[in-house]
Amino acid sequence: MTNIIIQCLFYGAIMFGIWTALLFTSFHHNHGNNEQKKIQKPESIWSLEKNEHQQDTRGSEQTPEPHLRVESPDEAESKDLAGKDVNYSDPELARGFSLYGFNTVISRRLGKEREVPDTRNKMCLKKHYPKYLPTASVIICFYNEEFNALFRTVSSVVNLTPRYILEEIILVDDMSEYDDLKEKLDYYLEVFRGKIKLIRNKKREGLIRARLIGASHASGDVLVFLDSHCEVNRVWLEPLLFAISKDSKVVVCPVIDVINDMTLEYMPSPVVRGAFNWQLQFKWDNVFSYEMEGPEGPTGPIRSPAMAGGVFAIQRQYFNEIGQYDKGMNLWGGENLELSLRIWMCGGQLLIIPCSRVGHISKKHTQNNFKLMQSLIYNNLRLVHVWLDEYKEQFFLQRPGLKSMNYGNISERVELRKRLGCKSFQWYLDTVFPELEPSMDNI
Repeated sequence: MTNIIIQCLFYGAIMFGIWTALLFTSFHHNHGNNEQKKIQKPESIWSLEKNEHQQDTRGSEQTPEPHLRVESPDEAESKDLAGKDVNYSDPELARGFSLYGFNTVISRRLGKEREVPDTRNKMCLKKHYPKYLPTASVIICFYNEEFNALFRTVSSVVNLTPRYILEEIILVDDMSEYDDLKEKLDYYLEVFRGKIKLIRNKKREGLIRARLIGASHASGDVLVFLDSHCEVNRVWLEPLLFAISKDSKVVVCPVIDVINDMTLEYMPSPVVRGAFNWQLQFKWDNVFSYEMEGPEGPTGPIRSPAMAGGVFAIQRQYFNEIGQYDKGMNLWGGENLELSLRIWMCGGQLLIIPCSRVGHISKKHTQNNFKLMQSLIYNNLRLVHVWLDEYKEQFFLQRPGLKSMNYGNISERVELRKRLGCKSFQWYLDTVFPELEPSMDNI
């Protein structure tokens, strides 16, 4: 009899424990749902900024808060795992690298927006910018870009740019072939209605002419060119606009942070300047210590002999006066160095602004695109014959096989150089980039 009583008590205790656990789980779930119901998702990205006058009074040094969003547990978990546990044998990984040049598996996990770490120097946080700044038209050209990477570019600009300085975002689709960049993109862009202009080219124009098309539709005071696989950081635009507001002939670039192509981790970059070698290959170069020792310390503007070209800001009127891009160039390549030389040699300045930070996916392309390589050579030859004067022999010393190759008609660009009263390439070497030392035997 005693054994029976003990067994009944034992099983009763187990049943009581089970019911208690179930009741606790049910209460916790209902409580969580009630808490989430209190949070309403805004109708659009801009819905937290309906009172435009109120935002104006905050001052541009404050970052607009990202719009409120409720994540499901699955989304939160996927973002925690994004960049970790990469399965290198996943065929989808190889396919993504082949098509886009980075890990699209993780890009899908990250989704259409995310927060990135603030990589600015702490001294930048103390900077304040005027309430009234020029307005900006952000131009983003894309061709067969991965959908989520493109959308993160757009949403980061919207979420981290005060509305009163963002005139518009101009998206130029350079005849993309992928389905998700057509009706699907139109559908998702509806949330940004009123701030987005989407232009679809009727034929493939290439990056250079696509950017010119975007610029022709711009109405902002300043043109900001942005690659389609970027994520801007906090208070990214105000420092660029402030520098241009002080001098309309200043062209400015942010510090380009690295978004790793495999993990998509956002990583800070050191403050460096743009440079190139005699083969006209762009490279990053160390900044001289004396440039970091001025009154602004490591947050002051840095003179840069060249720019990478993926992200920069220029006053719209000055862009037109200085000759825009060379329309005779094809597709992509060389336009960044050509514009860099033109800025310096024709009376402007090219600066890197350390308090502005923009992340950029460092794509690794697994395919050799013969057409792109041809365009790069053709464009570089146009640059050489217009801007390098007698120093073009330094380029041909490195690449003698290109000396007899065709580079089209450059008479319009030669005339532009005369009309602008541009200085010689010798002046550029002496004044801007003396570190590019020629071999004196060939001068």
